[in-house]
Amino acid sequence: QLQLVESGGDLVQPGGSLRLSCAASGSAFSMYDMGWYRQAPGKEREVVARITNVGSTDYAEFVEGRFGIFRDNAQNTMFLQMNRLRPEDTGVYYCNAKLRARPEYEYWGQGTQVTVSS
Repeated sequence: QLQLVESGGDLVQPGGSLRLSCAASGSAFSMYDMGWYRQAPGKEREVVARITNVGSTDYAEFVEGRFGIFRDNAQNTMFLQMNRLRPEDTGVYYCNAKLRARPEYEYWGQGTQVTVSS
């Protein structure tokens, strides 16, 4: 089992940057595919970026090269570097972990608020 704790959300001006962190406690972090999702008020949760257990990444179209997802398996931590933030990036950002071979092993963090506003 994994416990996930996000941090790094903040209020930032348009064009600014933030780095989100997802700290995992539990066993076998390196075996999990990880991802960042977000949910804006009144909207459904959507995927932002994902990274597999071997480091392959993919991004939602709206990212447009502005974000980078990476992980440090030695520290049991995943990151999302967000640059050139826009007001539409505002939302609660959630960390997700899933074990590909065992879909019942899926976990979510509690979320961290990102607000992009002048």
